[in-house]
Amino acid sequence: MSEKRQLNIEVESMHYQKLLIAIDDDDTTSSKRAFNYACTVAKAYQIPMGIVSILETGDLNIYQSLSPNIVADRRAEIAADLEIYVQKAQEFGVEEVTPFVGEGNPGHVIVEEIIPSFQPDLVIVGSKTKPSKHLIGTHASYLSKYAPCSVTVVR
Repeated sequence: MSEKRQLNIEVESMHYQKLLIAIDDDDTTSSKRAFNYACTVAKAYQIPMGIVSILETGDLNIYQSLSPNIVADRRAEIAADLEIYVQKAQEFGVEEVTPFVGEGNPGHVIVEEIIPSFQPDLVIVGSKTKPSKHLIGTHASYLSKYAPCSVTVVR
């Protein structure tokens, strides 16, 4: 009979220092669940939280993308929505909240621009149960694969 194998494992507490929540302006259901989770974690750990939303320029038709007013209006709409999220997070008890607006493909912009700038050690993103290619939640697998930090997907 073989000897019982021994594993030298000790459980250590894991603490995050800063988190980033990705909000999809087109998918409030999964974004709301992810936001609630992010606020809970940020408040519990008493850590700074970044909130990012991306203007998906690929969703604009050629007329819209060439019209500075339409792009500026959409950018302003996203920024205004982010301010509401910031306010709600602060009311919940998250002390330090920073909004970020990006433009382009959400997964790429978050990994290549927002994460290096904000330097979170946790990214939280919502994902619909039935993915649609146009929602940031579908970029969760991209973030999980390419983000240089932990990623939590909330459904």
